[in-house]
Amino acid sequence: MGGEARSASTSSVQKACRILRTMSDAKNARLTDIAREAGLDKATTLRLLEVLTRDGFVTRDPTTKHYSLGTEVFVLGAAAQSRFDPRPIVGASLLRLAHAFEDTAMLSVPSGAEAICVALQEGTYPIRANYLEVGSRRPLGVGAGSLALFAWLPDREIEALMPMVAARLERYPRITRQVLEDHIEQSRKRGYAMILDLIVERMGGIAMPILAADGRPVAALAIAALTERITTREETMAAALKREVAECDAAWRHGAQNNSHRSPKANGISLHASR
Repeated sequence: MGGEARSASTSSVQKACRILRTMSDAKNARLTDIAREAGLDKATTLRLLEVLTRDGFVTRDPTTKHYSLGTEVFVLGAAAQSRFDPRPIVGASLLRLAHAFEDTAMLSVPSGAEAICVALQEGTYPIRANYLEVGSRRPLGVGAGSLALFAWLPDREIEALMPMVAARLERYPRITRQVLEDHIEQSRKRGYAMILDLIVERMGGIAMPILAADGRPVAALAIAALTERITTREETMAAALKREVAECDAAWRHGAQNNSHRSPKANGISLHASR
């Protein structure tokens, strides 16, 4: 295959990946919306959607004409989760946090320059943070859990990722590169991340990363609530998050020991509670 053919093939693959990434957030969208969010023209988007539909990665509702993710995507997701899926371990922590504070508890994981919400437990308080749902994607640093994942990366990786993140901040006018850099510094000093009133007025979040044995963030626990419900209980929430992160670490290590006959390193990940 010649260089030009390889380049065209790679370009098509990259565009298809952008479409799938866009759809993982939108879930059910029109052609026009998918093209706009993926940064592609409608003709290219339609052509790639037709290919993805034939192969089962996308489905199209014949009535609404909307596109959504197909079964093949979920097969791939299941395969990825079998390698490292924090949800079974963190599920109890989400329940305890939501019960203790009556607000929404969330689990996020990193994916390149983004954070993905992979689990959520709503509390009983009537005013809820409903701007995130399972599958939602945000640039790193946009949201408390996302900020926790960003702030605990090594400095060199933050520097490499920052231009990519900054290029996607147009949807969040209150967040700039300088704001992110300031919040990263503050988060490291406090030992937890907190964002208030930057994404949705009067709403915020507080979060703490779950670290792998090498110190890298592999997930983040967060509580989202009204700003005043966070500021009046900040210390209590931070202490609860710290306990739950430590609990997740202990549960993971216990599971790794029980499975040591199958995999001496439990899929290569050993969690350490963030400090």
